[in-house]
Amino acid sequence: MYFKFRNKRYKLGDVIFNTVNVILLLFLCVVTLYPFLNTLAVSFNEGLDSVRGGIFLLPRKFTLQNYRSVFISGTIPMAFIISVLRTVITVILNVFLTAMMAYCLSRKEYIFNKFITIAVVLTMYFNAGLIPGFLLIKNLGLYGSFWVYVIPTLISAFNVIVVRTYIGSIPESLVESARLDGAGDFRIFLRIIFPLCKPALAVIAMFVAIWQWNNWFDTYLYTSSKQHLSTLSFELQKLLASSFSQGQSAQAATSGIGAELAGGMVTPIAMQAAITIVAMVPIIMVYPFVQRYFVTGLNVGGVKE
Repeated sequence: MYFKFRNKRYKLGDVIFNTVNVILLLFLCVVTLYPFLNTLAVSFNEGLDSVRGGIFLLPRKFTLQNYRSVFISGTIPMAFIISVLRTVITVILNVFLTAMMAYCLSRKEYIFNKFITIAVVLTMYFNAGLIPGFLLIKNLGLYGSFWVYVIPTLISAFNVIVVRTYIGSIPESLVESARLDGAGDFRIFLRIIFPLCKPALAVIAMFVAIWQWNNWFDTYLYTSSKQHLSTLSFELQKLLASSFSQGQSAQAATSGIGAELAGGMVTPIAMQAAITIVAMVPIIMVYPFVQRYFVTGLNVGGVKE
């Protein structure tokens, strides 16, 4: 059986499949986007009105009070700068060092590659624990320092294995041709391997950036006494915890929030929504610039074996 639409004929089976496919995709879009849109609506809704519930995609009583209660604290701007610095510096160093280590472990002529690979993999399954890790950080002189955010996360075992596997799929003839032209290992890595690994490096860069941006526990452990080294995630965590513990408005949220926010206009529900959006927006803005590499193949610039 056929159907005619715009002078084209379609089989009944194709029409049913396409219809069901569109319905399922629309359902998945709604399920995926609704929590974000609902949180956004609550964040712009008046706090007391949010307690009543019934807010779906649009705020019932629009207000910016929730965001004002978040940013009125003098600690937020500096915490934002620290979060940006730790994220950018760690991503750059982690991606470069991870790719370099993965390239070394991918070379068959390196006699210790199997031994070091096993040692790297073992760190994924065995961990000394929180207390030995804390003592190590303190003995290294990183406690209370900005570099405690960067140095312990320079190399990720999982990322090394991912990039090493990706490098293994690069045609060996590229490396051999470069060696015939007199290029050394470091030049081969910079000019050939590193550019061809952009898809894999973009993925791990995104993972590292999300981890660094959202991580507040290391701030709590190592720099909680240094207000100038506090991060945005840690400040928002304190703000959220304080608002829930007090059960009141932003007057009881964190130190530094003025008394002009008193009166119960900001509630824990609205505060939670505003904090979630604030922490989410930077990653959402960065993702479109990285997303195109997720589907990029390795064929560009390669040769056939």
